Amino acid sequence: MAELSFPLPDLGEGLIEATVLEWLVAVGDTVERNQPLVEVETTKSAVELPSPQAGVVVRVHGEPGQVVKVGDPLIVFEVPDNTAGIVGTVPQEHAPKRRVRLSPIADDD
Repeated sequence: MAELSFPLPDLGEGLIEATVLEWLVAVGDTVERNQPLVEVETTKSAVELPSPQAGVVVRVHGEPGQVVKVGDPLIVFEVPDNTAGIVGTVPQEHAPKRRVRLSPIADDD
């Protein structure tokens, strides 16, 4: 098992911090990908942040009412070793396609 930290993501529109309103999960909970984790409030709105992956919650950072800056740790998951560090899909490498011209170039002379 490995621990994977999830920082407060960029919430857009130049926002640099958010206030934790309510944690929707607790330490020890098993969460699924896209499950709401926490409700935060910015100067623009209040939003629920979904989990970027499945795992067990090991730690949460920020009590309700506390301000967390973008990029600071928000939550730590325990995940299987074979999924640690992978969020989304890994692009596969393909050999470059070779382009072949099938018609000759017309001579202007």
